Amino acid sequence: MYLGLDLGTSGLKGLLIDDDQSIVGEASAPLTVSRPHGGWSEQTPADWIGAAEAVMDALAAKHDLSAVRGIGLSGHMHGATLLDAADDVLRPCILWNDTRSHAEAAEMDADPQWREITGNIVFPGFTAPKVEWVRRNEPKLYDKIAKVLLPKDYLRLWLTGEHVAEMSDAAGTSWLDTGKRDWSDALLKASGLTRDNMPRLVEGSEVSGILRGELARRWRLSDGVVVAGGGGDNAASAIGAGAVHDGQAFLSLGTSGVLFAANDGYRPDPATAVHTFCHALPGTWHQMGVILAATDTLNWLGRFTGQQPAELTNALGKLQAPRRTLFLPYLGGERTPHNDASVRGAFVALDHSTDTEAGTRAVLEGVAFAFRDCRDALAATGTKIDRALALGGGSRSDYWLACLATALDTPLDVPAAGDFGAAFGAARLGLMAATGAGAEAATQPPVARTIEPDTSLTAAFDEGHARYRAAYQALKEF
Repeated sequence: MYLGLDLGTSGLKGLLIDDDQSIVGEASAPLTVSRPHGGWSEQTPADWIGAAEAVMDALAAKHDLSAVRGIGLSGHMHGATLLDAADDVLRPCILWNDTRSHAEAAEMDADPQWREITGNIVFPGFTAPKVEWVRRNEPKLYDKIAKVLLPKDYLRLWLTGEHVAEMSDAAGTSWLDTGKRDWSDALLKASGLTRDNMPRLVEGSEVSGILRGELARRWRLSDGVVVAGGGGDNAASAIGAGAVHDGQAFLSLGTSGVLFAANDGYRPDPATAVHTFCHALPGTWHQMGVILAATDTLNWLGRFTGQQPAELTNALGKLQAPRRTLFLPYLGGERTPHNDASVRGAFVALDHSTDTEAGTRAVLEGVAFAFRDCRDALAATGTKIDRALALGGGSRSDYWLACLATALDTPLDVPAAGDFGAAFGAARLGLMAATGAGAEAATQPPVARTIEPDTSLTAAFDEGHARYRAAYQALKEF
């Protein structure tokens, strides 16, 4: 068996697969986010360990874990987990959706070397500007930094005692030479750091360490269980979904939204605000258009209406043309294509007839138009997506998928029942590390059905998107 541990923002999930990659067990434990100030988002790393212990306890209570040969890790990216020389945590981890370092990010991005070396804009959510914020605002704490780890790699430290990162997650720090797949000494120096402050790098399918003996005995695992490099959450999801070869793509409707395309070469274009990162397999890269609020927008609307997201979407019926009312889903800023940490969401053109149903349609359309912006940004880099696999909690809404397929003019494949997300991808990486298997182990799931664009509504969605873009320009000046 092989175990995948996925550290999410709202919870940690463990998933067991057998040699045939069938899921044989799973468990999860919740996590919370602290927001001590506006724009801040933090978690306590000790809570990650507690969640991992709870998940392992639950799995060990139901399954004989002595057959586990490999463990893979995935997790939310960009978090700044700062350790001192004794590996003690210096402060709560600053998370991916924390925007306090927008000024530091802008200053870094104004220096051409950051884009030239990393292939990306320096976004406020990335790790390097967060550490720079600590240097300026918490200098005594900054002086104690011995190691900077990404969230899942703090779990690895607990599991193996090793300071190790892998390429896909490291590419989201703003310190990686993404084309060379190595830390950039020049960029580390600009942050007042050296390679000594960084974890060792491996590929996602490689062995990063061996499970510590006391943990193996605690949950009755065999000695010598390998821990794979793993992947950032989206790269791991791509391994789970089989998006590993050039042009293979998925659309993820999770808390945030991702339009992901695998690449067989390195094709950066920072001006588009597309993320160009290493993939979790050697010699491969990927590109992503990222929106910061996807299903989060529906949860937000549900708090206003007192209804659950499923209630809101189930009441919609057949796909309709966008109406005059628009929703801009920038609840906490936006990445692709705007790179705008300060913009905020808005309803536009409300009138007396705007009810809960109309508001829900506008929210779903707004997210679809944000994904269309991502598609256009990816196309500007030369990456064309002919079809995509639909993943994430939001993909349970056929209305939303029809809205997205029509807005993107792209068929969306809905996988057969099963879990093909980051935890599954992490388990696959654990299998690869333990057995030496390669990309052939990352097959695509069977497709249950395909949601085709509604061509009768193409012109209406084109017009709606044009109004959406104009509304963003007006909102930007507000």
